[in-house]
Amino acid sequence: MMVLPVEGMPEIHPGDEIADAIAACSALEDGDVVVVTQKIVSKAEGRLVPVADDADRQRLIERESVRVLRRRDELVISETAHGFVCANAGVDLSNVDEGIAALLPVDADRSARHIRDALHARTGRRVAVVVSDTFGRPWRRGLVDVALGCAGIAAIVDLRGTQDTRGRTLQATEVAVADEVAAAAELVMGKDRGVPVAVVRGLDQTWFRESSIHTEVVRPHGEDLFR
Repeated sequence: MMVLPVEGMPEIHPGDEIADAIAACSALEDGDVVVVTQKIVSKAEGRLVPVADDADRQRLIERESVRVLRRRDELVISETAHGFVCANAGVDLSNVDEGIAALLPVDADRSARHIRDALHARTGRRVAVVVSDTFGRPWRRGLVDVALGCAGIAAIVDLRGTQDTRGRTLQATEVAVADEVAAAAELVMGKDRGVPVAVVRGLDQTWFRESSIHTEVVRPHGEDLFR
């Protein structure tokens, strides 16, 4: 497996076609997974809002939250309309102009499908796409990139009913492949390198199928022990 940074990407503005920039800066192959950061997807889709001060930012966080789970000083852990539980409802001030906040895409699965289809139209290559973002984890320090949306790659690989190396039947093993791909891609993108896209090459081809983060990864409330 290889993880390749897509370097030389231009600044993305509202209305830009991300696939044009990716196609111009990379040589894609069939079976590649193109990982695109949420920030440039939000920019292309015009999910940018002016914020004058901290009060504006807090109002925006409240607006983007359907439920506030924890609050400490200015930090809010909330659930978004997508079902994601994250800091500040995904409202982000990094890598955008001063006085601007970026919001999460309205439907990152749809965004991934659009980029996937646009790349195929421009390059003829059959690729998958993951839209990634940085989340913290409960009970663990540090950040990791996860998938907000995907197209053409399994969000979950279900190993229940298969056998482990000792012949025991697995009962509960569901591997979050799209999240793992997003985390791998972040290793070459970083937060301060100006590399918002990476290509993951050489993945198991049985993982390539239509999928959805919203329907496969977001845990329903009835299965959630902590909300």
